[in-house]
Amino acid sequence: MSFWKKQAPEAGVQAVQTAPGRDWISASWRFGPSPSYAAENRLYDALRDTVPVIGAAIGKIQRLVGGFSVECPNGGEKELARFLQEVNVNAGQSGIRSFLAGYLEQLLVFGTAVGEIVPDVSGTEIAALYNARLEDLELRQGDSPLETVICCRKAGGTEPVPYPQLVLFSALNPEPGQVYGTSLLRGLPFVSGILMRIYQTIGVNWERVGNVRFAVTYKPSSDGSDRAFAKDRARQIAEEWSRAMQPGSGVSDFVAVGDVNVKVIGADNQILDSEIPVRQMLEQIVAKLGIPPFLLGLSWSTTERMSVQQTDILTSELEDYRRILEPVIRRICSLWLRLHGYEPDFQIVWENINLQDELDLATARLTNAQAAKIEQELRGKDEAF
Repeated sequence: MSFWKKQAPEAGVQAVQTAPGRDWISASWRFGPSPSYAAENRLYDALRDTVPVIGAAIGKIQRLVGGFSVECPNGGEKELARFLQEVNVNAGQSGIRSFLAGYLEQLLVFGTAVGEIVPDVSGTEIAALYNARLEDLELRQGDSPLETVICCRKAGGTEPVPYPQLVLFSALNPEPGQVYGTSLLRGLPFVSGILMRIYQTIGVNWERVGNVRFAVTYKPSSDGSDRAFAKDRARQIAEEWSRAMQPGSGVSDFVAVGDVNVKVIGADNQILDSEIPVRQMLEQIVAKLGIPPFLLGLSWSTTERMSVQQTDILTSELEDYRRILEPVIRRICSLWLRLHGYEPDFQIVWENINLQDELDLATARLTNAQAAKIEQELRGKDEAF
């Protein structure tokens, strides 16, 4: 059962093979980030943090995918459920749902997700689950185009992981002949760039126009004394105006002698209407992410029928993500059952995505029961005749 054991460390958990060694970590501080951390992935990571709608949509997808249970006809169901609920994940998490949440987020943002099953020193128990960082790894095509070799970065270069059977790997819609998957955010940098440029311009305009500035103009009369002392009076007006406009001084009157004109700078300018272009950009982002607008707090005009159709489309998207995650769950559960002497015969039962599904199923069962009762009553009347 301990077929992955090589040289166990002194601690109670095997070394994580998809994590970089200490020599590579120290080298990365000196020589910068890993060259395998592509600029495209850095852009997607920044895009998720910069545009709140994208981050909110990814979080919604993580939660809406829902949980699952495992049914084992040959025993071990309760023990397996306890393991899935209590297994250590990364440094400070527990439960397979925490692992799958990070795994799915990595899959959506970067198009590729890598995790690892970490055994204990004895090789008879799964000690933890680990979400690997893509910048610490390099994915290569093996001898066969159907094989993917996962290599971990070390100080001297990269080398394949010694136990690939413990590594979990998924790719989202990879292009033909490619190892890496396609990010859900592909195509959004251009649209998001326009959106952020609009927001930045709105901020600049409000900084210029919203923070009111005044132009105070003093026009001396044709009198010779006014013209002689125009410079001194202009300085006095400026000092009094500055005193009156000091923040925190409260409401203050400004008293001046002569022809003094006060005008708001920029009051005649009109700020461009940003509602339509912002909505157009958000529509493109929401269409790419596949999340109904009302789930993201976007109060666009929609009908009840349209909302139902959008929810049905979202359900199909979530079921597709479940199909990608299911092989990962199967590998974890199969290994745990074999390590504990059970046959790896089980079934993954996903929770219904929302309560509306439960209501529809209950309504369908009620309608079928009513139809069966009516048919039975009609059949009894025909037999009576």
